[in-house]
Formats: sequence, C-alpha cells, structure tokens
Amino acid sequence: MQAFTTLNGLVAPMDRANVDTDAIIPKQFLKSIKHTGYGPFLFDEWRYEDRGEPEMDCTNRPLKTDFVLNQPRYKGAQILLTRENFGCGSSREHAPWAILDYGFSCVIASSFADIFFNNCFKNGILPIVLDEAIMDQLFNETAATEGYRLAIDLPAQTVTTPSGQSFSFAVDTFRKHCLLNGLDDIGLTLLQAESIHTYEKARAQQAPWLF
Repeated sequence: MQAFTTLNGLVAPMDRANVDTDAIIPKQFLKSIKHTGYGPFLFDEWRYEDRGEPEMDCTNRPLKTDFVLNQPRYKGAQILLTRENFGCGSSREHAPWAILDYGFSCVIASSFADIFFNNCFKNGILPIVLDEAIMDQLFNETAATEGYRLAIDLPAQTVTTPSGQSFSFAVDTFRKHCLLNGLDDIGLTLLQAESIHTYEKARAQQAPWLF
C-alpha cells in the first residue's frame, strides 16, 4: 500500500454521526473482491438519485445537489471531516477501499467504530480522533472558508489549520510505523521472505512428501 507521511489537503465536511458501512458502500457492491473501482459508488445512496449497481457507468447519473461531495467547492478533497462513531455497522473492508479509491487518505472524527478504524490502517488511510470541541471548530472553519485545507503530519502527529493552530492526535506506534512505511499485512509478511524461504527449504528436506 502507499505510505502516508504528510498531507496538505482540501477538506470535505460531512456533518453526520453514526455513518455506517452500508451508507459508505451499499451491500450490492460487496459482490466484487477487487480493491479498486469503488470510488464512484462511495456514499452511493446519498450522492445519486438512482440506485447504483456494480460496474455501472456513473458519468451521467442524476446527482443529489445538496450532498457535500457533489458541491463543486469540495471537488478533489483528500480529507473527510465527519462526526462520532464513523464506520459503524458491518465489518466490510469495501468501506475503506471506497474511501481511498474516491481520493480520501485521511478521515477525521471524534470517534470511529473499532473494525473500520483498524481496516483504515491496513489500507493506507489515516483515521484521526479529535475532541468534539475541536471538531466543531473545524466544521465551522470549513463552512466559512472555501478551499479550506488542513496540514496532516503523521511523524509529528499533528493537524494544523490555515491559521497555524495545531492539534495533536494519538496513534498506536506499530500502526504509525506501518503507515509511514506503506506496510499492509502482506507487506509485513514479505519482510520475512528470506526467513520463510529458509524454513520452507528445510521443511521440504524434513518432510518431502508435503511438497
């Protein structure tokens, strides 16, 4: 997966709490096991007037103009600002796949559902937890300022506003290491490729019938 170090990105504010994974990527898209191609269907029922289906061409689908991601000022946003308990519901990994494929590499909320939170790190997305009062400030500033951007610094564990105000966030040391180095579960395993090869070679000599 792609490493995450720093990001200075446009912010899209989705002022909703308890956003579940079926809203993030509806169940009909779970038929696919590909990791890509879900971006056009992110928040499908909230973005479009019609029902989306896998492999559908979204170019001319009717949009719900009041939904935040359909507003021109938020086009190209890389940071999603949202509310508490984001990613609740089923454990589908398609949810972070859709968020990443759309273009978001950081989600900031006052709390996340545990499984979704873990899946973000495994797919190269940085989920940041900030206090409710800070979230209120960020929502207000984003609404008041078109083109509002935040600077995310993972090594320093800070979120910095355009005025220079910084907020610290917590992140597990191991998860931070993996994000900084672009290591998902497969990447971590491949770091031990030489040891694995040595073991398999010795095992093949000890129990050739297994090979």
